[in-house]
Amino acid sequence: MRRRIIIVTAVHAPSAHFLPDAYTSLCRQELPEGWEWHWVVQEDGETDEVAPHVPDDARVTFRQGRPGGPGVARTMALSQADGTYVKILDADDQLPPGALARDLAALEGDRSIGWATSRALDLLPDGSTAGFSSDPEAGPIERGAVLDFWKANGFRAQVHPATLCVRRDLLLALGGWMALPASEDTGLLLALNATSRGWFSPEVGLLYRKWPGQATGQASHTDTAERAARMAVVEARARELASFAWRYPATD
Repeated sequence: MRRRIIIVTAVHAPSAHFLPDAYTSLCRQELPEGWEWHWVVQEDGETDEVAPHVPDDARVTFRQGRPGGPGVARTMALSQADGTYVKILDADDQLPPGALARDLAALEGDRSIGWATSRALDLLPDGSTAGFSSDPEAGPIERGAVLDFWKANGFRAQVHPATLCVRRDLLLALGGWMALPASEDTGLLLALNATSRGWFSPEVGLLYRKWPGQATGQASHTDTAERAARMAVVEARARELASFAWRYPATD
């Protein structure tokens, strides 16, 4: 029986036209023998503007639901996540060749690793790319390391939450993405790091598109009062999880 890695994508109408590029990047992935991918595209809303951009492929499932933000859409998509691992892919981003295979190698190779991340490059409007200067060393990321770095560096993590590949059971145990208007993926990343070891691959695993319509580029995303409240609850959740000493994988 073939094993599945589930690709979860939240999409709304303004970003729907990028879906074909995301699909092309998925089709270029080469998985280990016995593995296949299943792409779950969840619209954050119920419009007629997204479906025309969804590829006609038996490996693709499209669902809609009332709007609640990308975290809600991704969490609702978990109802279709019938695989061992869940990989995040935003509608406007792309996976470079080899990204899924590297995630699987890390997670299959060490049961104590709950999640995997990789190097991300910004994909600029002119087609050029730009990297980050805070990448950690390749290999395991110990519990608490992401929170410590994030807190000391102006609420900026050294690994990108949009590159996450997560064990499905761990993702469900943590309740999916945080119920926040933004930073829901950072909240998940810090919760994962509070409860389990992670992995960082130095090879590029994501092309993170920069474009005028993206949510993180809007003024509301940087509203000072809201951002402070988001960061406070993200940190509090991670610290409480750590204080409970719940660990993945569970041990007797």
